[in-house]
This record gives sequence, structure tokens and C-alpha cells, in this order.
Amino acid sequence: MKSALAIKKVGHAGTLDPFATGLLIILIGQGTKLSPFIMSHKKTYLATLRLGAETDTLDKTGKVVRTITVPDLSAEYIRRKAGAFVGDIEQTPPVYSAVRCKGSRAYKLARRGEDVTLKKRVVSISSLQMGSIALPDICFEVECSSGTYIRSLAADFGTSLGSGGHLISLRRLASGPFNVDQAQRSRELGQQSYRALQEGVIPMLTALSGMPGIEIDHTIAKGIRQGRQSALLGLGRDLNLGSVVGGHLKIICSGELVAVLKINASRRDTHGRLEISRVFS
Repeated sequence: MKSALAIKKVGHAGTLDPFATGLLIILIGQGTKLSPFIMSHKKTYLATLRLGAETDTLDKTGKVVRTITVPDLSAEYIRRKAGAFVGDIEQTPPVYSAVRCKGSRAYKLARRGEDVTLKKRVVSISSLQMGSIALPDICFEVECSSGTYIRSLAADFGTSLGSGGHLISLRRLASGPFNVDQAQRSRELGQQSYRALQEGVIPMLTALSGMPGIEIDHTIAKGIRQGRQSALLGLGRDLNLGSVVGGHLKIICSGELVAVLKINASRRDTHGRLEISRVFS
């Protein structure tokens, strides 16, 4: 795809675990600058937890480190326990993860047999819905904040049920407004024509459809692209910046994305609260 579209830079908005499937947002060209804004979206996953066995990776790719007899659990009891995980919760990232520890990726240290201790972090679970329950397997769908580890969530859920567990399947269904049902299959990309590949690329403005924006003229656009903070004077004067969800504004000129501005909540004066976050050529 890179050579077919003459693209010099390619990135993504959130990795998937090696055993996982589903939506992976690919960023190309100037679109790679959108990564922090797209990655901040809520994610939706479909997962299957297998009770009774814990692994070192918290998924089916790891070594079993503990087995526990699975008790006779009712569906009502399982759903009630799941409810305790909805909201803001603390979780410890998996040892086998890309979280940085001692200046390196945690999974690299773990593979070398080094001791890895990761700090707990607060994540938000918007919903946790049970699907099919056929013990020892429990299928569930979860909507969560960016940075949530579904492997950790599943392991903690299994522990709360008294038997431990690990993930045997994980599929990302959605990230913000992007849904796996609208995605292109990776194995088909190499078989598509140049025109088909072009048509499949989502414009940057569309990718930021949920972000509020301001229309500007070419003079202001030039100043912003040159990085002049003075070009922002007067922008946002008619907006209640404190009410802007996400703390960012997109700047548009003649249908093109010029920049994304950050709203500095610590500044009280309207003009000084806007700062240039990303500029697009």
C-alpha cells in the first residue's frame, strides 16, 4: 500500500495484541499526525474469557501458571460480578505489554526473565455486557477508555469469580466513530487497484468529524502554518472554550484541515488559551 499510493510515512492508531483480530486504524502521510486524537477514542471489544487457568501473558499464547476448579456459576451471578467493573477502576497492565519499565518495554524484560513490576492505572469501563455463557467460557463485549488492557480486565474478572482465567479470543469492534464492519480486509489490500486504494482512504477532516472546528481565511491559515501564535488572536472569541469536549479544536480553510489547536484550561484569557498542537501542510 505504501508504494502503491506513493506514501512516505505510515503509522497506526493503537496496536492489537498478537493473538487479537479486528479493527486497526492505519494512518498515512499527514494523517499520521492525527494519532494522539484518534487513539484517545473509546474502544469496543468482543472477548472470550476461559475460566480455570491463568497464564503468564493473560491470554492463550502464554504458559499456564495456575489451574483452579471452576465452580458452578449461574448466569445471574456472573452478570452481577461483571457490574462491579463498570465505571472508573484500577488495573495493572500485563507484564507482557508495551508499557515502559526501567527504560524498556515490559514484554522485552519479561522475555529475558527479568522482574517486571508495573504500577496500577485508572481506566474507565463504560459498559460490560455478557454474551454467551458456556462454562468455562464467558463471552463479553466491553466499551472502555483508551489505555485499557482487556487481558487485565478479563484476568481480574476471572479472579472475582473465584477461578481465575485468561483470554482465548479478542476482537476490536470499534474505535470512536470507526467500526470494523466498515473496514477493509488486510488480505485484500494488496489485490486492489490504485483507484480502489485511494477511494478507501478516509479524509482527515472526516476522521476528526467529532471534533468542533473553526473556519478561517487564507491569511490566518498561512500564519498558523508558519507557527505564529499571534495568528490565533480572535479565534474562539465566540465559543465557550471551557465547554469543548476533548479540549481540541480543528482549524479549517477552504475545506482543508490546517491545524488542531489545544485549549489550555489553565489560562483564563480567551486568546491565550489556544495553542497550536498539530499543523498540516
